[in-house]
Amino acid sequence: MPRRKMKRLKLLKGEKFMYVLLVFLLISIPTASVFSKALLSQTNIETEKLKNKIEKQENTNESLEMQIDELVSIENIQKIAALYGLSYNSDNIVKVGE
Repeated sequence: MPRRKMKRLKLLKGEKFMYVLLVFLLISIPTASVFSKALLSQTNIETEKLKNKIEKQENTNESLEMQIDELVSIENIQKIAALYGLSYNSDNIVKVGE
């Protein structure tokens, strides 16, 4: 029984290109998907950090505004004026920031 030699099919240039392209796409699409999801996750983390920082700054600003309102109160101004022997003239009072 003689053995028959199996003929090997030759691929055309276009077929080689299509196979290479298919392998490239099968590797690159999942990689790109993972990369884009990681980038999105990192962006969300940075966004949350910025939101927390903004919230802290708003709380600080609110606290400082309350201190300004306390210092600008008429009772406080009259106490300080009396302490230094000054007279109270409401026309000369200017609140900075308005």
